[in-house]
Amino acid sequence: MNTMELIKIPKVENVRMLDKYSNNHSLGTLYPTATHLIFVDPNGKKQIWVLYMHITSVDKQPLSTTGSPLQIKCKNFLTVTFVIPKERECHDIYLTLLKLSSPARLEDLYCFSYQASKDELPQHAGWNFFDIQSEFQRLGVPNDEWSLSYLNTNYELCDTYPKYLYVPSTSTNNVLSGSAKFRSKGRLPVLTYLHSNKAAICRCSQPLSGFNARCPEDEQMLYNILCTNPNSKYMYVVDTRPRINAMANRAAGKGYENESFYENIKFHFFGIENIHVMRASLNKLTELHKMTTVSSFLNGLESSGWLKHIRSMLETGWFIARAISNGVSVVVHCSDGWDRTAQVCSLAALMLDPFHRTIQGFQALIEKDWLSFGHKFSNRCGHISSDGKEIAPIFTQFIDATYQLLNQHPYAFQFNEYFLLTLHDHIHSCQYGTFVGNCEKDRQTLRLSNRTYSLWGHMANHMNEYINPLYCCNGYKEESNNVLWPKLAPQSILFWKGLYCRFENGIHCRETYEDLLLTIHDHTIALEDHVKLLYKRVNLIGKLLTSNDAQKKERQTHYEHLDNKFSKESLSEKIIGNSANVQELSNRTDISTSQLEKELKSVALDWKSSRNIEECVCSTTFDTFNKKYHCWSCGNIFCTRCMGRHGTLAGQLSQRAVPVCKSCSQNPSSSSPCNS
Repeated sequence: MNTMELIKIPKVENVRMLDKYSNNHSLGTLYPTATHLIFVDPNGKKQIWVLYMHITSVDKQPLSTTGSPLQIKCKNFLTVTFVIPKERECHDIYLTLLKLSSPARLEDLYCFSYQASKDELPQHAGWNFFDIQSEFQRLGVPNDEWSLSYLNTNYELCDTYPKYLYVPSTSTNNVLSGSAKFRSKGRLPVLTYLHSNKAAICRCSQPLSGFNARCPEDEQMLYNILCTNPNSKYMYVVDTRPRINAMANRAAGKGYENESFYENIKFHFFGIENIHVMRASLNKLTELHKMTTVSSFLNGLESSGWLKHIRSMLETGWFIARAISNGVSVVVHCSDGWDRTAQVCSLAALMLDPFHRTIQGFQALIEKDWLSFGHKFSNRCGHISSDGKEIAPIFTQFIDATYQLLNQHPYAFQFNEYFLLTLHDHIHSCQYGTFVGNCEKDRQTLRLSNRTYSLWGHMANHMNEYINPLYCCNGYKEESNNVLWPKLAPQSILFWKGLYCRFENGIHCRETYEDLLLTIHDHTIALEDHVKLLYKRVNLIGKLLTSNDAQKKERQTHYEHLDNKFSKESLSEKIIGNSANVQELSNRTDISTSQLEKELKSVALDWKSSRNIEECVCSTTFDTFNKKYHCWSCGNIFCTRCMGRHGTLAGQLSQRAVPVCKSCSQNPSSSSPCNS
């Protein structure tokens, strides 16, 4: 059915949007569109856009004297309540939201109909940014110990793994096939990270061991992994589950490795709970917005257990990272190896490898450990209609754990908090095809790279918004080997207000220090780029003046030594030639002066402070829904709608695309549109 056919009512007027922190409720009009529910106040100063794909639940609350309340909860932690005057209109909006927020098929998702504006990057941009083979080549693989296996090229060995697998060079195809048959979902142990000291992180799923079952091929596989590291006589096998959960799985024919059967392994359990516990924990966390006292908030936070779960992930990731840095290889699994395993393997790599703490490196980490190795994004994020039992905040927890590390070590990360928030938003938005599907095979079947846009392409076009101004790529070292130590004391694990309370207008400061630092960082870069160009122009003008003086001296010398008796014809020629040179120099000087004037006017030397700016020039109110942006050309502050396409400024040497407002982007004397 066409999306527009599901919209039962085109607009509803006189709708009140409630504000829990004051009685200043907003009055406006609701517009259900093909992709968003939009609330607009009469003056157009406030606009709230609720993406259907972000909606978690829609609740019709009891009828009141002022109308029928409709509460909407979203996956990006927006909770908004609209009071609609007529119950019938409320019911129509309710039915529309239920249908449009839960598509029946993957092909009905937003990404398949989304069309970026012509000013954005082309559709193919971003899909070729990352390649799993290139990432392993960066780690020095393949080598003598590790080789590339083509056994899964058609996803026949394991349909939730990537087509290219890196395994011990000594492992035969029979060993690989036998190990895959002995592991849940066929997810055999394969390489995911190799340290320079030859210690490796390998990931897999639980063995189908039951109480006493054995598999010679699986035992050989783990022994081969051990032998790839000549610096250690043993290796760890980390089961991320609580011991009682793993023991219960033995009754179902699954379980964990018996140390008596596997040579030279040391087995460790860690207590990260399953998806059902995590889902319940997040549900409790989202109820904290109702708390009105300190004691109720703190009790609710403790009851949710959320911070305890985040700490458990960091603790497990740190155990793995510490073992690797000490030269001991680690094999990691949970039940099926696509939730908790992805969390702790990627956190360990984040702690070990400074590359993964850059924007490009973090994206590569997600591509490898989450997308390629089959984290079930569509199931866990509830992209399509389901019974909800598969939904769990696994990636949200990973983003939260990354934020904890960023907060503890702000100099170690190239990206900022807004980068993580943007990632979290688009995991659920389905605006881009990057995270649609449950595994690499799904994405190839859906032909997402041909039919949808990539999130990485979008982010590449807004890179300046994600830079952490405190990042020091060379100056920050936690230890001599650059391993990042997480602080695991209870008071060090913080409630992330910027994510879970990001839309609560009453609790945020007008300008955070991160926003101020980023503004200073961007302004400094703009001025430095401008100064480099001016320096080049000063040198050019100096050369022109020097050239002019030299030519004058040459002509003067020529006239003094000229003998008209013998050179009448050549005198005429030389005079004409010198006149042409002077005119050429004059023209060149005029062009340089004109160009310099244009360059001086194109870059703002002063940027307006955003601290006390409450409205855009278009009267849009700045709040948690409407971000502030500086125009690099005029230095004024605008909302998203008033910012134009990124353009190059005549006054900057690098000529890279930077944010400019629509007014400046339409002024050819200041900027030129970027066609990249």
